[in-house]
Amino acid sequence: MSGGLLVAGTTSDAGKSVVTAGICRWLVRQGVKVAPFKAQNMSLNSFVTTEGAEIGRAQAMQAQACRVEPTALMNPVLLKPGGEQSSQVVLLGKPVGELSARGYHGGRQQQLLGTVLDCLEQLRGTYDAVICEGAGSPAEINLRRTDIVNMGIARNAGLPVLVVGDIDRGGVFASFFGTVALLSPEDQACVAGFLVNKFRGDVSLLEPGLDMLLGLTGRKTYGVLPFRHGLGIDEEDGLRVSLRGAVRESVVAPPVGEDVLRVAVCAVPLMSNFTDVDALAAEPGVVVRFVDRPEELSDADLVIVPGTRGTVRALEWLRERGLADALVRRAAEQRPVLGICGGFQILGEHIEDDVESRRGHVDGLGILPVRVRFAREKTLTRPAGEALGEHVEGYEIHHGVADVTGGAPFISDDKGHSLDGCRVGQTWGTHWHGSLESDGFRRAFLREVAAAAGRRFVPAPDTSFAALREEQLDRLGDLIEQHADTDALWRLIESGAPQGLPFIPPGAPA
Repeated sequence: MSGGLLVAGTTSDAGKSVVTAGICRWLVRQGVKVAPFKAQNMSLNSFVTTEGAEIGRAQAMQAQACRVEPTALMNPVLLKPGGEQSSQVVLLGKPVGELSARGYHGGRQQQLLGTVLDCLEQLRGTYDAVICEGAGSPAEINLRRTDIVNMGIARNAGLPVLVVGDIDRGGVFASFFGTVALLSPEDQACVAGFLVNKFRGDVSLLEPGLDMLLGLTGRKTYGVLPFRHGLGIDEEDGLRVSLRGAVRESVVAPPVGEDVLRVAVCAVPLMSNFTDVDALAAEPGVVVRFVDRPEELSDADLVIVPGTRGTVRALEWLRERGLADALVRRAAEQRPVLGICGGFQILGEHIEDDVESRRGHVDGLGILPVRVRFAREKTLTRPAGEALGEHVEGYEIHHGVADVTGGAPFISDDKGHSLDGCRVGQTWGTHWHGSLESDGFRRAFLREVAAAAGRRFVPAPDTSFAALREEQLDRLGDLIEQHADTDALWRLIESGAPQGLPFIPPGAPA
């Protein structure tokens, strides 16, 4: 087999990421050597590859679905928003500068097309199939001229396009028809058909509409995927207050001990890698919620200040909301607080930032004896160490360099030398994302939190976050295998879009 496919969507959040992962897992179970690809990703949820490159977490998750190690080739362009008007541009895993939306779409994006096509070609030369994910909608006609992630990549690389629509939102037939009808004749020739996502009910009731859609567009529907809880893994962006069940169904196992453990995550602006708390949400008896008011911290057993792309802005937000004072009081009362990456920096004494916010000296909350200086070079590593007597692994993505002047080490090497972070009383801080995915460390940490909070909570002895993630990826593969026309999908990946697909007027405006 040799081929590829672009999974586009009628809208953002139509399910492109999980459908791409599902197709990847289905293919790898058929013995196909497959890789994911997303030319350009806009996300604050990112990951560090073994070669020290930063890519979107969605592509790292899709690589796991393929059972391959993620690389920078799989997401050559990553945009990390720093506000309403600008983003950090990460090219082949390394930051290359900040650009406004106008500056990026005004010329820089088109300059990257050659790099993007080269990365895709390298993957196609190595793997049997490459499953690409689009971004937003392919019918964003205002951006088509500079597009390098939807029809721009499909046309240049000769990829067939499968358009995913979220029927749970309503209007899916209009969305499918309108998406095709707003494309140029050349772009329409790449659009092979549709995939309905998140359907609830009897599929036979949908079939007349699918037949009419075929008659109107000349394009078949390749499957109707039923709605399933708990499949929103490694979201690109957008805070899911319910965590969409995180890594389990919405009804989780009861707590092992007599009490549950309540975790409150401060919903700071430009929150990055909120997936850090997924491993906590996977634990039976741990209740995770996102909060933005100080009174919501009062009944929490653990408060987390997460990572953020705007550390100084998040600090100001905490102060404006009254959450900063609540955190200081909580730390003084020896009630558990954990700061991760930007959250760790916020808990320190002061920040010198001439890089991210360019605000210079800014006082932190003063809870931890840490002074932070923002460096122009970004730290991108995959470290490992020991904490609370357990092995712990993580990944670092930050400009801030921490000078720890006191407290106890949080994470150490095997000789007891500090590697990262610190602890004072019941307040911990670390730059390491993903540390809570280390099962032994997570259980030890939760035991400490429960003891400090006076809760009779007991971590489950057998929760394996990696196993739960694999189980979830297999469920995505099952959705494709059981509810998509896999024979037709196979032909599409191998042979491209069918010839002679009709043009649907009016097409893209001239």
